[in-house]
Amino acid sequence: MKKEYSFPTKAELDAVQLNWKRYILPDIHPEGGKILIVEFVVLLVLDTLMHYFGLCGIWYIGLPLLIFSYYFFRNPDRFPPKGENLILAPADGIVNNIKPVVPPKELDLGTKPMIRISTFMSVFNVHVNRSPVSGVVHRLNYRPGKFVNVADKDSEDNERQEISMIADNGQKIGVVQIAGLVARRIYCPLKVKDKLKAGQVFGMIRFGSRLDVYLPEGVYPKVSVGQSMVAGETILADMSGLETSKKRRK
Repeated sequence: MKKEYSFPTKAELDAVQLNWKRYILPDIHPEGGKILIVEFVVLLVLDTLMHYFGLCGIWYIGLPLLIFSYYFFRNPDRFPPKGENLILAPADGIVNNIKPVVPPKELDLGTKPMIRISTFMSVFNVHVNRSPVSGVVHRLNYRPGKFVNVADKDSEDNERQEISMIADNGQKIGVVQIAGLVARRIYCPLKVKDKLKAGQVFGMIRFGSRLDVYLPEGVYPKVSVGQSMVAGETILADMSGLETSKKRRK
């Protein structure tokens, strides 16, 4: 059987893995850059005030805070495997749930249950989210809500950003960003009809949170509960064998 996808070459991987910046000084998401600037300014103001009153020591707290913020908003290079029928992990973290669930009606994915793969992100994971497929944004729906634990619940009451996409092969999939217990902002600047490449950054969630992916009918997971995910690189599922006609696009 002909192979439907390929991985980056050793030369491509070595070019990144041997680069010290990948580990010591990775790029950060623009949203993180804004927060770092605000934190730095606040620390400067506090340092000035403390010196005025003959106090010091703010940087013993401030410097670790800046380093953690930089680490939290890191956006490391990723090399997506190539293949138009692949569905890739949209987030770093641990698969904590796989089960059939009726997708949100606002996403126009039908009324039948679809297999949903949930990935939980702790505060130590990379929180940049990446597109699971190459395709076009079909529907968007934002729902405000509560901030409760998303590690082991359906979390229907949590704040979320719901996204449906039509992949280049014509299949529809759903992606849902869910804010967690300490998450306080979902960042998703997407617009309907935006085009994305598989593995392309499309947003992020601050602090602990969850990403759900709804698989098309007839597509089954290639991952299991408890498995670690690498956004833009881990293969969640393969749509090879399904109808790929682009006439299904709307």
